[in-house]
Amino acid sequence: MEVMLTKRIIPCLDCDLRVPGGRVVKGKEFKQIRYAGVPWELAAEYEEQGADEIVFLDITASAERRETMAHVIKKTAENVFIPLTVGGGIRGVEDARKVFSVGADKVSVNTAAIKRPDVVNEIADEFGSQACVVAIDAKRRYLREESALKKAEEEGKFIVDTAEGKCWFECSIYGGREFTGTDAVKWAMEVEARGAGEILLTSMDRDGTKDGYDIELTRAVCESVRIPVIASGGCGSPAHMIEVFERTDASAALAASIFHYREYTVRDVKLHLKEHNIPVRL
Repeated sequence: MEVMLTKRIIPCLDCDLRVPGGRVVKGKEFKQIRYAGVPWELAAEYEEQGADEIVFLDITASAERRETMAHVIKKTAENVFIPLTVGGGIRGVEDARKVFSVGADKVSVNTAAIKRPDVVNEIADEFGSQACVVAIDAKRRYLREESALKKAEEEGKFIVDTAEGKCWFECSIYGGREFTGTDAVKWAMEVEARGAGEILLTSMDRDGTKDGYDIELTRAVCESVRIPVIASGGCGSPAHMIEVFERTDASAALAASIFHYREYTVRDVKLHLKEHNIPVRL
């Protein structure tokens, strides 16, 4: 008898440390930021509702070239007992060690990994693959012209046929402020080979839109790697989570707005999923 692994529901806390004490914010397509709450209070609330994990992303740490939010993690870890993943400003083993020492269970790297891919190997070797998450923030690049398609093929881009046309997915760094030319699907395959234990995959096109996850992006990455993939960007309802679990092999769905602004609780979402025969931990 085949055992179905439960799908994880993960609230994401985007934290802006430019405000004293830190605050949780939410944007749209990585812009138009608005206030959502106090990090440790929201984390405790989501644990109470049945969240499987919490992801903290210090959204300005990499762009400001500073360390991540140790004091926020410490205060949260003292009161929350589900796994905490922390990203933003993790540049290597020593930065990772600092956030692990204050209660993080996993670290998420993006900018540092693209700039120096050995970071993935080093963190995985030091703390184990299960503690090393690679975040990929990807944007569609449509190939409208025959010349653009030919160039992308020559460069070895992973090209996906979507309802809107052929495209590839480009990785960004510094919280979406800079594009890299790196193919997101190929990069996912590389970080798996380097020892990453999980991928946090965010669609920049869908981020904050509540239009649903980017199914083509999520499917392309899930089919190219064997490690778990967290779908992120665009969740506006439980129906979107049902869709991403039914149409891709994502092992988890991450959401922010629907939880922060009290549209749904985590428990609401899980009950919807259970009604559609998607295995979740209640």
